[in-house]
Amino acid sequence: MTRPRWPEVASHLVGGDAERVTFTPTEIQGMLRAHGIAPSRALGQNFVADPNTVRRIARVAELAPGQPVIEIGPGLGSLTVALVEAGARVTALELDRHLVPILRENVEPLGVTVLEGDALTADWPAILTGHDEWALVANLPYNVATPLVLDLLDDVPAITTMLVMVQREVGERLAAGVGDKAYGIPSVKVSYWARAVLAGRVPASVFVPQPKVESVLVRITRRPAPAVAADPEPLFRLVRAGFGQRRKMLRRSLHDLVTDDAFAAAGVRPEARAEELDVEAWGRLADACAPRPPTAQGERLDEGSPRVADGVGDDVVVEAREEAPEDVPDGVRGGVRGGVREGEG
Repeated sequence: MTRPRWPEVASHLVGGDAERVTFTPTEIQGMLRAHGIAPSRALGQNFVADPNTVRRIARVAELAPGQPVIEIGPGLGSLTVALVEAGARVTALELDRHLVPILRENVEPLGVTVLEGDALTADWPAILTGHDEWALVANLPYNVATPLVLDLLDDVPAITTMLVMVQREVGERLAAGVGDKAYGIPSVKVSYWARAVLAGRVPASVFVPQPKVESVLVRITRRPAPAVAADPEPLFRLVRAGFGQRRKMLRRSLHDLVTDDAFAAAGVRPEARAEELDVEAWGRLADACAPRPPTAQGERLDEGSPRVADGVGDDVVVEAREEAPEDVPDGVRGGVRGGVREGEG
């Protein structure tokens, strides 16, 4: 088996110096120079170079010995070795083909499975085969963090916990609740599937190169079942329409979708704004708008019954996306595709 290019970094895992767990800034710069590589601004590559930070991430992830972990965007393996030290069985998914050979040299001798691919288009059932439950540890580029997290919550139930490092504004949106300034569509979507909390801040000083923004850790724990029983498709049609005109009262922003009777049945004030409703209130509103079942004689209820209007979603879906700052602290963020833009969700 090929020895890692920087054996001293992983030596504590094979009987060496127990104090070493990640790369120093000098080692990171040396590896990049040796391979003629510069950090990719488009991929938001800022590499973690602080042992306290990577050990802290592994600790906050609350990994059990032998737990299967998928790491997105491992880069050079700075965080990967800390996850192995914590006892995890790591599969690392890296997009940047230039980094993959270095990553393999650094972490495959430690038992890590390294895959090359894009997390946004990955065949997740194939990647996560062999285990029913996985933890995700990811250091995500700003512009793809929100859609990736939400897609995984929607489509990959095998991932039961996530610890993601993202730019502070993105993390606040993912974990926000009613009354928080950052509360919006992503907040409601996360609340539908999971519970999310901010788990700490990460300063720019622990990265190479050093970014101009602050990162946070967000811990996401999937619920055993969605927070509400409402059908998610009509529920999030309402959520998107409401937040698409978030300064308007719901009576105005949802006027084509929700009747006065439906507001009353849901216990939601028509004068309220989208940011005042938690996921339970949105669920009640969606249920109140649902078409009534046929009567015993096989006839449908009259047209005055509260329901979702025909054609809902054809013209009213409003995407809430903004543009984002360029220098995004990723640590090791090559596992997803996309440039750095201003804002997300």
